[in-house]
Amino acid sequence: MEIVDQWTGLHACALQSALRLTQGEFAGQLGVARRTVASWHERPDIVLRTELQRVLDTAYERAGEPTKLRFVRQIRASEAADARSGEAVELTVAIAVVATESDVLIVCRRDEDPSGITWQFPAGIVKPGASASTIAVRETLAETGIHCVVRERLGSRIHPLSGVNCEYFWCEYLTGSVENRDVSENMDALWVKWRDLTRFIPSDRIYPPVLRALREEL
Repeated sequence: MEIVDQWTGLHACALQSALRLTQGEFAGQLGVARRTVASWHERPDIVLRTELQRVLDTAYERAGEPTKLRFVRQIRASEAADARSGEAVELTVAIAVVATESDVLIVCRRDEDPSGITWQFPAGIVKPGASASTIAVRETLAETGIHCVVRERLGSRIHPLSGVNCEYFWCEYLTGSVENRDVSENMDALWVKWRDLTRFIPSDRIYPPVLRALREEL
């Protein structure tokens, strides 16, 4: 039997495939949001939180031998495919700066990010071929329950802490009451006054065009 010392997105997705479950069914079995399972597919190298490690241990231990065999084959096939691939795929994240006349929307990550990022704007990973602006709007709704629309692309940069390519969008609030809809990833979601934003995110970590856009609106 394969022993999993540390569950990553890759291992979790392999177990889902071995169990022959859809993302929604797998999420229901584990007691997590479907978006959480989708994020494992998007980030196969991510190391999952301790509580999820335990949940996946249990799911794997309860699986039958045919399932465990499929799991091992899936892992080995994925590792072989990675070994054959010599090209690195650039990770792009779409970031939504959602503003009202006085407030801006932010979320707080549940776990301390290795990069040191805790409070941040709503964001989502952009898959190849997807529209970054669409992802920014969609992930804002998925994370916070807020409907918004992109008004302007503010630009892009390699984030100085996370090292990923970030696309920034200035978004207008449309409707909805803020709530933390992604409790597996975030601790909180809230509106803060523009003038108070740097109490949550240090000014030297905020993309300069975002600060300029906020100051122009004040």
